[in-house]
Amino acid sequence: QVRLVESGGGLVQAGESLRLTCEASGTTSRLNAMGWFRQAPGKERERVAHMSAGGTRNIADSFKGRVAISRDDNKNIVYLQMNSLKPEDTAVYYCNAKDGSIPVWGQGTLVTVSS
Repeated sequence: QVRLVESGGGLVQAGESLRLTCEASGTTSRLNAMGWFRQAPGKERERVAHMSAGGTRNIADSFKGRVAISRDDNKNIVYLQMNSLKPEDTAVYYCNAKDGSIPVWGQGTLVTVSS
């Protein structure tokens, strides 16, 4: 079974950048797509970006130009680089992966952007 652990969240000021890290452990031989979602207070969870095992990136339209996703398959890590952060980016960011066809979630890491 795959376990996901996020890190890198914290408090930043508007305009700053942040890089989130998600490390997968356990039985990772069937890891497929890995990516990120976020959930702001009082809002539904929304997809930010994901990346296939083959390296294809898919970034949600509302985040294009501000985020970048990358992964290191040797370390089973996926990164989310976020730039020009805004207060409305304040949310819990969740790592998501496909263990074969089964979705797996991390516990989330809080990002708070102050104005």
